[in-house]
Amino acid sequence: MSAIRRRESHPVQVGSLTIGGTAPVVIQSMTNTKTADSAATLVQIAALAEAGCEMVRVAIPDREAAAALRVINAKSPIPVVADIHFDVELAMLAIEHGAAKIRINPGNLGGKEKLLALAEKAAERAVPVRIGVNAGSLERSLLKKYGGPTPEALAESALNYLAILEKTELKNLVVSMKASDVYTTIAANRIFAAKSNAPLHLGVTEAGPPEVGIIKGAVGIGTLLAEGIGDTIRVSLTASPVEEIGVARQILQALGLRIFTPELISCPTCGRCEADLVPLVKAAAKLLDNYPLPIRVAVMGCAVNGPGEAREADLGISAGRKQGILFRHGKVIRTVDQDYLLEALEKELAGLLASQEQSS
Repeated sequence: MSAIRRRESHPVQVGSLTIGGTAPVVIQSMTNTKTADSAATLVQIAALAEAGCEMVRVAIPDREAAAALRVINAKSPIPVVADIHFDVELAMLAIEHGAAKIRINPGNLGGKEKLLALAEKAAERAVPVRIGVNAGSLERSLLKKYGGPTPEALAESALNYLAILEKTELKNLVVSMKASDVYTTIAANRIFAAKSNAPLHLGVTEAGPPEVGIIKGAVGIGTLLAEGIGDTIRVSLTASPVEEIGVARQILQALGLRIFTPELISCPTCGRCEADLVPLVKAAAKLLDNYPLPIRVAVMGCAVNGPGEAREADLGISAGRKQGILFRHGKVIRTVDQDYLLEALEKELAGLLASQEQSS
C-alpha cells in the first residue's frame, strides 16, 4: 500500500472506468494506425488492452476517421477517446458515433462559440471532455503575457477554458497540461492542482525515443504522482504504443500506487559480490514472468545489504562465496549451494502459490 496521499479530485465516468475520485490511476495510450482503417485500429487496441492499457485515444483528422468510430467503439474492449484538433464538427460526429470521451485542444478549436457548442452536445450525450493544453499551441495572448510557454501560461490557459466550460451543463471535465520540457510540465500541473479539483491527465509530450522518453516520462509523471497529483497517465514514446504500457505500469508500481507484477529486487553488483549475479537475476526474472502473486523477491550478491534486503522480501536469496541463504517472510529457511540457488527459489515460488490456492 502506498503512503502517498493523493489529491482530491472529482470523479469522471468514462465508459466503465472512473477517472479521479478514489479510483486507481488509469493507464492510457494512443493508437498510431489510421483510424479510418477500423480493422487495423482494433487490432492495435486489442494488443494495448492485453498489455494493460485501460483507455485508448484515437486520432480523428477527418470525416472518414470519425465514421470509423462507430465500428471501433462497438468492438473495442476498452473505452475509446476521440482526439480532435481544429474542426469542432468532427468532435460532434465522434460523439454521435459513440466515443466514450472527447479530447480537445481549445486553443486550436476556433473560438469560444464553437467550444460552447461542443459543450452543449457533449452534455446532452453525457460524454466527458478533456481539455488538453499543449505548450506548442498556446494562445498568442498568453505567450505575449508570459514571454513564452511557461508553466504559468499553461496553467492559466487550462484554468481559463475550464472556467468557461464549468458554466455550461457539461460537468464531466478532465484537464491536461503537457510540454516536452519536464520541469514545465511538472510546474504547470502543480499550479493547476492548487487551484482546481478537476481530475488531471499526466504526460510529458513529444518525449522522444524510448531511451530518452522513458526517463523523461518517469521523472515528469513520477514526480507529480509522488506528490499525489494525477488521475490518469500516458507515457509518450516514439515507439510502438504497447511499449508505453509497461513503462506506465512500472511507474505506478514503483510508487506503490498500483501493483501489477511481482517485484524483483537485486543489487547493482560491486567488488564485494561473491556470485555471478547477472545471470542469476535474469533467470529469477524469467521465473517471475506471469507469476500471479504480487510478491517481492530479493536476489542479492553479498553479505553487506543482502541479508537485510532478503529479510524484507517475501522470498530472498543472499548469495555467498560458495553458498547462499534462502529467506522466506524474513526467516532463514536454509543454506543452499550456489549452484542450486535458482532451483531452491523456484521451489519456494511454487510453494507460495500452492499455499495461496489452498487458502482461497
